[in-house]
Amino acid sequence: MCGIIGYLGPQDAVEVIFQGLQRLEYRGYDSAGIAVIRDGEFEVRRSEGKLNRLGKILEQHPISGPVGIGHTRWATHGRPSETNAHPHLSGSIALVHNGIIENYLELKARLLKEGHTFASETDSEIVAHLIDHYARDLDLVEAVRKALEEIKGSYALVVLQQGQPQRMVAVRKECPLVIGLGEGELYVASDILAFLHHTDQVIYLEDGEVAVLELPRPEIRNQQRERLTKKIQKIPWNPVMAEKAGYKHFMQKEIFEQPQCLIDTFRGRISPETGEVALSEFGLSDRELQEVRRIIVVACGTSWHAGLVAKFLLEEYLRIPVDVDYGSEYRYRNPIIDDRTLIILISQSGETADTLAALREGRRQGARILAICNVVGSTLAREADGVIYTHAGPEIGVASTKAFTTQLVALNLLTLYLGQELGCVSSAERIRVAQDLLRLPGGVETLLEGEKQIAAVAHTYFQAQDFLFLGRGIHYPIALEGALKLKEISYIHAEGYPAGEMKHGPIALIDEHLPTVMLLPDNAVMEKVQSNLQEVRARGGRIIALTDREAGAAEKIEADALIPVPKISWSLSPILFTIPLQLLAYHIAVLRGTDVDQPRNLAKSVTVE
Repeated sequence: MCGIIGYLGPQDAVEVIFQGLQRLEYRGYDSAGIAVIRDGEFEVRRSEGKLNRLGKILEQHPISGPVGIGHTRWATHGRPSETNAHPHLSGSIALVHNGIIENYLELKARLLKEGHTFASETDSEIVAHLIDHYARDLDLVEAVRKALEEIKGSYALVVLQQGQPQRMVAVRKECPLVIGLGEGELYVASDILAFLHHTDQVIYLEDGEVAVLELPRPEIRNQQRERLTKKIQKIPWNPVMAEKAGYKHFMQKEIFEQPQCLIDTFRGRISPETGEVALSEFGLSDRELQEVRRIIVVACGTSWHAGLVAKFLLEEYLRIPVDVDYGSEYRYRNPIIDDRTLIILISQSGETADTLAALREGRRQGARILAICNVVGSTLAREADGVIYTHAGPEIGVASTKAFTTQLVALNLLTLYLGQELGCVSSAERIRVAQDLLRLPGGVETLLEGEKQIAAVAHTYFQAQDFLFLGRGIHYPIALEGALKLKEISYIHAEGYPAGEMKHGPIALIDEHLPTVMLLPDNAVMEKVQSNLQEVRARGGRIIALTDREAGAAEKIEADALIPVPKISWSLSPILFTIPLQLLAYHIAVLRGTDVDQPRNLAKSVTVE
């Protein structure tokens, strides 16, 4: 959940940047730093920990200048430390980076052979070295372009070069960057909130665009080096409204934030090189883990669906029995709990009343308690023995989207961590999943790029009065989640079912007026689900199918609408199958004219029974 801010203008850049970083603290971070150019040279201050530590360093060793960049880092490659903090320097280059460089090991090996030396453990420093290498012979902008041709991954970059105190270069791919235009000054940041108190005039950068920030106004070019005339948008001074960032609804924005949120949830917690999983706030000792004989997952609503996915993961990898309970039911029965029970409580807000009641009942009976939560310092996080934060950032739309998918990432990490500590998941398997986690945000981006196709499907079916969602195995909870999203925001009656249960009742509902959404992952039960599809078709049902089968095989699926899903490992595939269902629900709700962000009768956090 890194934060970026850059400044160029008549004010002291350090003061502007530090204040901007303070406004980005909600995103989460473990280190911070600032670099400025003064008299043609870099001056840099960095610190592990919170901004107040950096503030004290700046008081003791002040720096100033008219241009600078700042960053709050959440560790991915390399532990939290001053040397791993941004900005990173190489020769004449200083930069800050959000995202993940997937091929950094390959690039680092090459640069080491060429004589480069590295000061940090990060993937970001590799980018600084690449740009510096090319900047010896090229203009800074072309050096940045040349370096990016070699990089695989996601990034938001802001780059400074010594000797050029009146210029910054910014570029993005899959990570947000926005430019602010003030009176004789320019800003660039990962979030409008970083400079909203200075200006309400902004330009949003799109993937592949390169911005050269020089007064009086920035120059922006596309990948073909063509100069672009970008629309300057006026942002209302209401910070909450500004957070929509040009999207029509918060829900749509939050759907599109998911690639970054997924990165923020797994970054720094699993090594793609060794497969080691580190959960710093886990809170349970090795002895307590060894004593666990049973796991109970308790949650409500969307979080309960995440819990159902967790059952498949935990039982498959750990071979420990797992029960999944609704918080609202759990509190009113006499559950069987002892000191060998691990209770996992899942809540976006950490304030859900029924989930907190389950925590206290488990505590009373001696169970170990672990929370998966999105809000630092919430009641659930404070009262549990340990916590895994999901780092989805503020989720304003009532219908949960990014909170759910980040919960699924956290549950994957938890499963691998438990398997690591209990000795039942090999390092090779952990490495495989870690590498797929690096691919996961790109898969989500691919699905988001297909929004228009899903919007067209929504236009075909938005007048239906009922929907049926079917899936099997680890994907049947995703069918339940798809149905919940649709009913929450469109007010259409929708049901989710395990596909094998269709014959035990729901098949009576099938006719030409009932759309059926079927999840067809290419796995061991693919043929079974295809048989269910044929049963729906034989009764005149209309089918919307999601599949990760290869194009040739997918074309043989007899569906009225076919939505392709990128292929990824079994444990992560529920996340990719979720994205099209979120978009489908969103666009159907928009077409029906409902209040997407605040659907009737619903609250974001259910803090009362």
